[in-house]
Amino acid sequence: MTAFWNNTKTVLLLGGLTGLLVAIGGMLGKQYVIPFFVIGVLMNFGAWFFSDKIAIASMHGREVDARSGGDLYRMVEELSRRAGLPMPRVYVCPHEAPNAFATGRSPSKAAVAVTEGALRLLDREELEGVIGHELAHIKNRDTLTSTIAATVAGALATLAQMSLFFGAGNSREGGNALTGILTVILAAVGAALLKAAISRSREFVADADGAAIAGSPRGLVSALRKLEAYSARIPLHQPNPAMNNLFIVEPMIGESALRLFATHPPTERRIAALMRG
Repeated sequence: MTAFWNNTKTVLLLGGLTGLLVAIGGMLGKQYVIPFFVIGVLMNFGAWFFSDKIAIASMHGREVDARSGGDLYRMVEELSRRAGLPMPRVYVCPHEAPNAFATGRSPSKAAVAVTEGALRLLDREELEGVIGHELAHIKNRDTLTSTIAATVAGALATLAQMSLFFGAGNSREGGNALTGILTVILAAVGAALLKAAISRSREFVADADGAAIAGSPRGLVSALRKLEAYSARIPLHQPNPAMNNLFIVEPMIGESALRLFATHPPTERRIAALMRG
């Protein structure tokens, strides 16, 4: 049922992207409707087939195998077997900030990525909890929705910048500068709300399922505490903030109104839910 709902959300997400682009094109002028529709179709195609590669490339992930991946690869292999999943590709990302994410449009196309900081910070039981959490996302097909959401949100943020440019150009030619401003607001707020809506509830499910895959909630509880504490001290330098919804712990975004658009529930609530069993 979870997989069906996630697939439905993905279809709605891609359809909504096309509709939003057409609406923005109409706001900019009738001549932009068809081009924006074409852009929407191309974005849908790219998001479906290449969003996982975009996510991994943006984090400079390096794929490891049984020889180069050592204990991490063997751990993913064992936990995947327990979860009844195909072996995903495994990546290590050269970032000090401790974090991890999963991506891929299906279990057979999935990948798990862990930062070097997480490998240094977490002990074996904690890392098993983290990997279990990411495999739960793969099993529930959250990764398709979340990776496409990241791609779409990034595209909308780019669109907001483009719209500002077009709006400014129209104002110099006597057009309505307000149209450009409204388009920026629509795209930017839409991207933020998109990210917030996708992630929050699914994290509790992935925590519970991940603890079951790992065999105990202890490791994940301890890992979440460490990751939350360190993420506040070591920022994750990645070029696409729209990817925040992918990570097991949301990279620090500052104490401001932006917290309204947080992609994850508070870590203390996740820990409390795990401890309640």
